[in-house]
Amino acid sequence: MYNKAVLVGRLTADPELKSTPNGISVTSFSIAVSRAFAPKGGERQTDFLDIVAWRQTAEFICRYFTKGKAILIEGAIQTRTYVDKNGQNRRAWEIVADSAHFVESKNASVGGGAPVPNDAQAPPAPAYSSGSVDDFADIDDDGDLPF
Repeated sequence: MYNKAVLVGRLTADPELKSTPNGISVTSFSIAVSRAFAPKGGERQTDFLDIVAWRQTAEFICRYFTKGKAILIEGAIQTRTYVDKNGQNRRAWEIVADSAHFVESKNASVGGGAPVPNDAQAPPAPAYSSGSVDDFADIDDDGDLPF
């Protein structure tokens, strides 16, 4: 059997790092993932998927990702059952993250994250003026190509 999920979405809230009684790092958060298509005459729909990350993956996510940041999650889909406060049996579907990856540049800021100060941004690309044909020299061509 094979269970692999690869998702790209945006965090819906800042992830919080927690620890189990045994000291194992864990975080739970959700990401908004847009569907690849829109219904005829409608808007593209978004799914909100629950993610759980453990140990170093949880620490990495909490250190480098904030609300609104794009993230790529690799993991597996998992279900668990529990009894809610009303005594009803419930089932939860979540993705257990094996790894997380950056999707956008460090300076990208959509819906969250601290703005980048102007002096920390990359310098502008140099401006090139159009040159003159006189800037080039003729090369003698004896017809013998080196390749």
